[in-house]
Amino acid sequence: MRRSTFTDAAVTYAAIGGTLAPDLMRYPPKGHRPLERTVRLGSGEERFRVATTALMSWGIQRGSGIDVTDLDAGTGVQYTGIVFTENGTPAPNQEHPVNEATFAEDGTAFISNGMTAKLAIPTGPFTVAAPVRVVYVIDEADKIGFAYGTMRGHPQTGEECFIVDRRADDSVWLTIRSFSRPSTWYYTLAWPILRVQQERYTRKYLLALHPVGRG
Repeated sequence: MRRSTFTDAAVTYAAIGGTLAPDLMRYPPKGHRPLERTVRLGSGEERFRVATTALMSWGIQRGSGIDVTDLDAGTGVQYTGIVFTENGTPAPNQEHPVNEATFAEDGTAFISNGMTAKLAIPTGPFTVAAPVRVVYVIDEADKIGFAYGTMRGHPQTGEECFIVDRRADDSVWLTIRSFSRPSTWYYTLAWPILRVQQERYTRKYLLALHPVGRG
């Protein structure tokens, strides 16, 4: 198993890696709204391979109509994933070597720790710029995924993770988890609209890797 977290980052929240917490829905970071959604993508090794290849090359975002631009591999130090103590507080991080870059068949670099990107999200007649930084990558035999955190200029503050796992019955699932709150006072005024948009794009994300729902 390889699970590493990037913490030398200009993200706009403190609970880096918080989407890994098993009790996120009950105890999200203070002031943040948690969200969790899961969908079955099919079954079998091939479905797992296709889904994870798309996932790790921004397939969910691009499949939902979001432009992913300004990609930068990042230069920071990698750390092991957050481990929580018995009282629920994060244990100290430990340094971990940088993962080697891997690529999809078309040459697209897979998402890696510390990578930054700007998401151009269509919202009605406008396009919202949402800069993010990848804060951890999960790379296990039957579980692959990543999370990104918000950076300055994003309308929200928080973290979102996307994980595809292949379970004991050979079924393949996509799970999306997040916690968020408005990043500024004026986005607080628009919070009801932001929540509607978040739910809308979450539904799009759930369909983006699905063999029936795409398109």
